[in-house]
Amino acid sequence: MALADLARALPGVPPYLRGIHPEMYRSRLWTMRQYAGFGTAEASNQRYHYLLSEGQTGLSVAFDLPTQMGYDSDHPRAQGEVGRVGVAISTLDDMERLLQGIPLDRVSLSMTINATAMILLALVVAVADRRGTPRAKLSGTVQNDVLKEYIARGTYIYPPAPSLKIATDLFEYCAEETPQWNPISISGYHIREAGSTAVQEVAFTLANGLEYVRAAVDRGLPVDRFAPRISFFFNAHNNFLEEIAKYRAARRLWARLMEERFHPADPNSLKLRFHAQTAGSTLTAQQPHNNIARVAVQALAAVLGGCQSLHTNSFDEAISLPSEEAATTALRTQQLLAYETGVVHTVDPAGGAPAIEGETDRIERESRREIEAIDALGGAVRAIEAGYQATAIERSAYEAQLKIERGEQVIVGVNRFGDPDEQARPSFTLDPKLEERQASRVAAFKAARDQGLAKHALGRLEESARRELNLMPAVIDAVKASATLGEISDALRRAYKTYDPNA
Repeated sequence: MALADLARALPGVPPYLRGIHPEMYRSRLWTMRQYAGFGTAEASNQRYHYLLSEGQTGLSVAFDLPTQMGYDSDHPRAQGEVGRVGVAISTLDDMERLLQGIPLDRVSLSMTINATAMILLALVVAVADRRGTPRAKLSGTVQNDVLKEYIARGTYIYPPAPSLKIATDLFEYCAEETPQWNPISISGYHIREAGSTAVQEVAFTLANGLEYVRAAVDRGLPVDRFAPRISFFFNAHNNFLEEIAKYRAARRLWARLMEERFHPADPNSLKLRFHAQTAGSTLTAQQPHNNIARVAVQALAAVLGGCQSLHTNSFDEAISLPSEEAATTALRTQQLLAYETGVVHTVDPAGGAPAIEGETDRIERESRREIEAIDALGGAVRAIEAGYQATAIERSAYEAQLKIERGEQVIVGVNRFGDPDEQARPSFTLDPKLEERQASRVAAFKAARDQGLAKHALGRLEESARRELNLMPAVIDAVKASATLGEISDALRRAYKTYDPNA
């Protein structure tokens, strides 16, 4: 981009190349939102209060695999996974304990959950209703990006079409009931973690975004009613200059695509607001303290690229769940960037550099080309069903791994500068009795409820699914009737079936 063109591309003005706000961090810092969740609701709640006391400004909840896959903690398929990679949430009582002492009208809550996103948001709404907190004051994000699960991650339940319908239900519900809540965080993070290139991360993420917008518009929702609340989630990887350019290119390309395809009247509908997380796939168990430097560089790229919120990974995550010390160091990394480096005093400080502008143009150009290839296949869902994105990512991941094994890509402490005598030691472990206690608690919850009330609510939910109604009111009623996450998921399994990509 020529310098004259850069001068005209003002921050806060479409297509938002230099940032979505005129002043960016000069008037407000990004939200420091550390991703955390493990074991029981009580243990995670303690970590949240600790992080808030240390200066974190928003919560980000990690859920265990049974919760992500729609199984209660007492289900046979949950065995061995309860509380392992996130917190176990099966019941309304679990959610009450998770949010104990958290003021939902003042603390923004992000939940990384997809196939069961509607159920987790319904649980939050039910907790807010019990407390008398107005739904309109709830702020936060539910990931709700199930399309990328078929591409890169695998925690889907239902086939793509009903999954897209459920995601769109949340768009509609949030526009009506929780206007400060982001109904989706369209995620490139997991696409990059699976091995994609920066261009593929941008292209596949924005293509999914276009699919969600199209589905909502086809539902009859005016684009300006929901598009301003769409958010994105990107990876902060190792190639420093490419990463800065990636965010700038994604922001400009999204604004242009939205303008070209949906013609919104509200300029806020063109804004790409995004959360960034440093790259978990780059962390090493070898010489784990090297990860502190990796995370700092990756986080700086996200800040220079104009993120709205940021998670910095803990240095011990390649070994175990993060220790309190490591989580604090990760948060301090963000605070150092915000308060000691001076980068927040200039809007788009990397803008104008020939290397940055050249990379920005390249990534936008190549990403648009990939999106057009997906369009030619019929859009993101059709491309997913054809295996287009997954195959492309597998190829990129394979090529990247070959470079590491050949030594063409240096990983400090792994394929160069290593210590053959080093032994990784877990810094945090879970109570081995946790799973048994959580499963017993869920079973007791089910036994103590009004069984007829729960059964009636689940029947109404299944009927709503078969009649293609918006499911959110029925899901809220079900959780208030003490139906569990697994039972609600089972009702939808009966209505929609489950997805087998090999069938």
